[in-house]
Amino acid sequence: MNLPYLLPRVVRHFLPEKIVRFLLLRSLVIEPGLETRDPQAAVQRYVDVLAERGDSLKGKRVMVFGYGGRFDIGVGLLEAGADAVVLCEKYAPPDDAHNRSLLPRYEAHLRLDGERVRPRDKRMTLLEADIRDVKPGDIPSVDLVISNSVYEHLDDVEGITRALAALTSPNGLHIHYVDLRDHFFKYPFEMLCYSKSVWYGWLNPSSNHNRYRLWDYRRAFEASFASVNILVRERDEAAFQKTRARIRPEFISGDLADDAVTLIRAVVSQPKV
Repeated sequence: MNLPYLLPRVVRHFLPEKIVRFLLLRSLVIEPGLETRDPQAAVQRYVDVLAERGDSLKGKRVMVFGYGGRFDIGVGLLEAGADAVVLCEKYAPPDDAHNRSLLPRYEAHLRLDGERVRPRDKRMTLLEADIRDVKPGDIPSVDLVISNSVYEHLDDVEGITRALAALTSPNGLHIHYVDLRDHFFKYPFEMLCYSKSVWYGWLNPSSNHNRYRLWDYRRAFEASFASVNILVRERDEAAFQKTRARIRPEFISGDLADDAVTLIRAVVSQPKV
């Protein structure tokens, strides 16, 4: 029994979401994603992927799926050449305290509305909804959908991917960075050792961790896109082998190269819907 893992996991499972949000925004115990931690680096990473394909942000309508409440990433995309940005977030409200710090430097993109900071015009919009409830025609189609460390938290990967594909222009592109590790990073494969009932009843964090593996994501993307390119960014074969005897069979493919994957980048296009 791995008590150093289990005890914090149980606490995290039952921790109220307001406290989780407080810790996350201050990088206390819980580490935020790159869009929150280093938005300039996040923007540059997407710019680099587009450049590898002979493309750029110029003229594109971009959706940031799961932007985290801070407007830096949206402003950064506009400054880097995007024509318009949709900041999509179902759970995290705008972080007004942080967003106020972006003024007056970014007054071209943001305005103060009482105590709240909001986008200045339609070049940047907020979409605070379950993406599955947004239908084609509700918003203009997007040319690029991006996310970082969001997909591993989804409770309906296939349905959400299908919904995003439906909102993507026929020539549109998606770039998703996905972290397959247990987010108790000291034990990257520990979450795979527990049954569904134990995981969801006692250990799953309130942010949800779906425990999808490489082949699950490949299947989900291929169901909604004709072109799917998944780049394995990192593997940890030593950690996987160390934990393997306790990992449940549904999380083992038998191919160590696939089983030990910890970080991926999915670049997908040609939506089927």
